Amino acid sequence: MPSITDTVVEMVQWVFPEHAGAPGQIHGGRMMEWITQAGTLAAARIARGHVVLGAMDDIDFLHPVRVGQIAILRAQVEHVGTSSLEVGVRVWAEDVATGARAVTLNSHLVFVRVGDDLRPRPVAVTIEPADAAEARLAEAARLRREHRLARFAQKAARLRDTTPEPDADVRWRFESARSVLPEDALFGNTMFVGKLLMALDEAGGILSMRYCKGPVMTACLDALDFYSPIFTHEVVTFRAGLNHVGNASLEIGVKVLTEVPWSGAVRHACTAFLTYVHLGPDLRPRPCPPFNPETPGERRRWSEAAARRELRLERVKRLKAALSNERG
Repeated sequence: MPSITDTVVEMVQWVFPEHAGAPGQIHGGRMMEWITQAGTLAAARIARGHVVLGAMDDIDFLHPVRVGQIAILRAQVEHVGTSSLEVGVRVWAEDVATGARAVTLNSHLVFVRVGDDLRPRPVAVTIEPADAAEARLAEAARLRREHRLARFAQKAARLRDTTPEPDADVRWRFESARSVLPEDALFGNTMFVGKLLMALDEAGGILSMRYCKGPVMTACLDALDFYSPIFTHEVVTFRAGLNHVGNASLEIGVKVLTEVPWSGAVRHACTAFLTYVHLGPDLRPRPCPPFNPETPGERRRWSEAAARRELRLERVKRLKAALSNERG
């Protein structure tokens, strides 16, 4: 029976200019794609079969990885359920000249083992924590699962939500669409979620840059649940709307819909809430233009985003404290 340490997969990427978003640092969507790749590797090895991403509990960017640095992604399976696997992914940035490393990102993902018909299949292997530190990781995974099940209780209502606009009375909106090509599938004819996250982050980033009139950096992605797989030859639409504006950060909600073009049938794939930081010419946080929610849709979004912000700040506070304790 493997321990958590036995499941570790490490993926190393050199950050090239082609990977950049804001000048000189990695694109947030690119990092999300890499996180999903590393997590999929770890989960598939333990599941001994195909896995699909079912949910993301959190992605917190603490610092950017800069062009010319090495990104080290370490994924490990922290809990195994009947057909699900909870994977933690942590990313370090390594300076090539000095060898110094710093934690830049932390994330938790949930994968489901599936058969060729995309229906869940049992995972034969279980994880046994080897020590007290691993037992704490397993307990944290259990608590996240409880919160996730509470989110899933609202799933039916969200699945029916394929409205054509984020809110008719929301002033700051952006929409983009793309077709799903065979190259976007990891296995069979289902879109690899890492490719989806790249495009999703781009949609939120474009709206953020238009609002701030300057470059932005992805700071975090709050809980994201996938309601439907996306298949090759379908059309994916990303509908972004401005939810909340703080001092130097803003939250964007992105609804993802998938359409069968020859029938017109539309499904709700997922909804994501992303936070971006406005950057100045020196790539340091810069105040956002003020925003006053005026319409019912804007006030509803603002209120819900403010509640998520409190939870997010507390989560990042706990993460930084844990990292400080690890350093001793």
